[in-house]
Amino acid sequence: HGMLFWHYRSAVMGVGIWTLIDKSDYLSLLASSTFAVSAYILILAGALVMVTGFLGCCAVIREQRSCLSTYFCCLLLIFLIELVAGVLAYVYYQRLSEELKQHLNETMTENYAQPGKEAITLAVDRLQQDFKCCGSNNSLDWLQSVYMTSAVSEGRVVPDSCCKTITTLCGRRDHPSNIYKTEGGCITKLEQFLADHLLIIGAVGIGVACLQVGPLTLSKCALYISIFETHV
Repeated sequence: HGMLFWHYRSAVMGVGIWTLIDKSDYLSLLASSTFAVSAYILILAGALVMVTGFLGCCAVIREQRSCLSTYFCCLLLIFLIELVAGVLAYVYYQRLSEELKQHLNETMTENYAQPGKEAITLAVDRLQQDFKCCGSNNSLDWLQSVYMTSAVSEGRVVPDSCCKTITTLCGRRDHPSNIYKTEGGCITKLEQFLADHLLIIGAVGIGVACLQVGPLTLSKCALYISIFETHV
């Protein structure tokens, strides 16, 4: 099962790390930590697979019941961890849209460019530039925001990150030729992006967990045989 374990490790850890790196800037915009937790669980499972692969080799070479027992327990633990990650991802996928509708606009308009909220400010700027959008639903969302109604905004009606070409104070002019007017706003773009990632996390978590049913069954059989031979 050595090669299988390395493939498992690569798939599981790869998806977990890719998910966190690819969207780490957006994590601060989410009201729930479920997305990040699912990715971290996959990385943990991938790390455990490395240890379990080594234990599996020892169990085969030494043929000791204690090694086989430990190997089986590790396989079972990895199976459960991957299953949890997959289920968490699918559960969060079901309520992602509602969460974004309830919290995204408030998070953006109340925290943008505020003291101590640098992570959210950077996340909003990247979100609007990456997805070529402006505001949670549309650019009008910014009109009553904390930042735009303060003197700090210097007359801007939208953040400069809404501009198609960013220049200092370009956010003063909200004409369609100057800022993004994406249908559905940033919430639609972010929801689709996160939903795609959640589906991948769910598929990898549950899929790899199912693939491990075979090795899990074989290791259990080997353990029973070892116990039987000991008592014969």
